[in-house]
Amino acid sequence: MEINNACVVALTWTLKDTLGETLDTLDEPVEFLVGGKDLLPKIEEALQGHSKGAKVDLHIEPEDAFGDFDDQLLFLEPRSLFPKDLEEGMTIEGTALPTGCNPDAPRNALYTVTEIYPEHVVLDGNHPLSGIAIRLHMKVEGVRDATEEEIGRGTCGTGFFRIEVGEHDASEGRTLH
Repeated sequence: MEINNACVVALTWTLKDTLGETLDTLDEPVEFLVGGKDLLPKIEEALQGHSKGAKVDLHIEPEDAFGDFDDQLLFLEPRSLFPKDLEEGMTIEGTALPTGCNPDAPRNALYTVTEIYPEHVVLDGNHPLSGIAIRLHMKVEGVRDATEEEIGRGTCGTGFFRIEVGEHDASEGRTLH
């Protein structure tokens, strides 16, 4: 079966930056809905017409991947607003920001705690890979027709390429897969 819209593709991959540093490796196949919201459009485009066993190499610029880095999504917040056990790398949904945080901080973003100082905490609402051109080496491990339920939801439930907060299911957090 060839990959087209409304099918599910099982992929493994190695994701690198342009310097060749490995950012993520997916050794076990994970299913993604093609024609839904699981994959970036450039990835879907590159996969079209391929079938099981195909290997696809792709270079994606930031604007077609995770966007450019936006320094307007960096916020310095009082340390006293956050729990004592707060750690760098933790994520906080914008809807769960403590009372007293900057009211201009978008509530539909997912914030990563990037630095903790005695008096302040730095929150970053950018995707961890924003501003980075990526190289993706993928292998198609399988292709099947999507179920009506998957098509209706627009996803197989894999949130690697999408981070949505608020009305959407963001309970999986900000993981790479």
